[in-house]
Amino acid sequence: MCAEQSSVLLSDTSLPCSYFSGCGNPSVFLPEGLPGHLILADLSLVDGEESCVYFAGNSLGLQPRKVKTYLDEELDKWARTGVHGHFNGERPWALADECILDLMTELVGAKRHEVALMNGLTVNLHLQMLSFFKPTPRRYKILLEARAFPSDHYAVESQLRLHGLDVEKCMLMIKPREGEETLRIEDILAVIEKEGDSIAVILFSGVQYYTGQLFDIPRITKTGQEKGCFVGFDLAHAVGNVELHLHDWGVDFACWCSYKYLNSGAGGLAGAYIHEKHSQSIKPVLIGWWGHEFKTRFLMENKLQLSEGINGFRLSNPPILLVCALQASLEVFGQTTMKALRRKSVLLTGYLEYLIKHYYNEDKTNPEKPFVKIITPSRIEERGCQLTLSFSLPIKSVFKELEKRGVACDMREPNALRVAPVPLYNSFHDVHRFIEILGSAITSSKQAANNTALSGSY
Repeated sequence: MCAEQSSVLLSDTSLPCSYFSGCGNPSVFLPEGLPGHLILADLSLVDGEESCVYFAGNSLGLQPRKVKTYLDEELDKWARTGVHGHFNGERPWALADECILDLMTELVGAKRHEVALMNGLTVNLHLQMLSFFKPTPRRYKILLEARAFPSDHYAVESQLRLHGLDVEKCMLMIKPREGEETLRIEDILAVIEKEGDSIAVILFSGVQYYTGQLFDIPRITKTGQEKGCFVGFDLAHAVGNVELHLHDWGVDFACWCSYKYLNSGAGGLAGAYIHEKHSQSIKPVLIGWWGHEFKTRFLMENKLQLSEGINGFRLSNPPILLVCALQASLEVFGQTTMKALRRKSVLLTGYLEYLIKHYYNEDKTNPEKPFVKIITPSRIEERGCQLTLSFSLPIKSVFKELEKRGVACDMREPNALRVAPVPLYNSFHDVHRFIEILGSAITSSKQAANNTALSGSY
């Protein structure tokens, strides 16, 4: 990437407007561009000509401009050619996922034969766990963070029950220290050292969905493997957010969705990875037609010739409409690098952190002043773009006031607001506007709380 392109990524517009469509920031397709088109926006509180502030890319990324074009192309091909679309055109349906595989492997730091695009995240996690979790009388535990995303938690519970194991004894969950919100790497490694001989699989998030904490993937992997454990990661909040080097780090397996930072649309096509060192030893438990070697797949002899590694885990032909959306997004990432995006992200989130602390820090000399606490670690090595905030005021009130003012972010129970300035399409101006709007939202929330208190005193 040339210097001129690199400098663009550090400006207010991260990529040429041809990749995303929208209003205000020309690089993004904001919801109709204007705050008034956000369902809960109040036009009496916002300028209807200004774009909304979209800080919800950690939940659902924005739509790349080319998505509709690619979808229309395939719908048109279906209408014109019918069954012949399977092996014809720029995007043959039977091979469509493989056409964009190199773009995905670049993002996760893997080799082409280590990655497959298939299914949804939890389906892929189950398929991988069926093969990696083989409990013995000596190794029968699974280690994960205590507040893992529900899908991961339920997947682990069900895998344990499938083997007839006691969930209470075999599901080892590590919690933050008393009074702390995030996990310390030394505590994670200490648990692995202490319990490792009985742990079969370690399953962690790459980035913790609630706190925004970026875990030290290489150290967790190395320590776990030294104790004889398989180590896997759910990268839903990491891929497209932080730099990943799965192959070089030696991670055993990983899976991820593509609709958050990868912008493929709700329920988009997921990804799965298995390191090449397991290509001969780890086999799928559940097998489908698409796991059969391509060169003999269509002979229909029902004599399995299983593809090696992750490709043997593929079950069915790729869903072409989901491939189209993912392709449109991956091509945007292909115009830059994760190193460049991460560099902008560090500055963007650092700017947000600085302004929050400057304006909304707790003031012990003024106990009446509302304040905001940042849950996410302050060290840049321990976070992606997301900051998770808690408030001295009722969180639901603050969230509603932000929505009224054209801000799209994300509230999570019990008391967190997740704010994600995404470097691919958010700007420093977005951060500044958010801080100004946050002040107005806090003022309104405080007034509402005072009114409630007054009415309750009568």
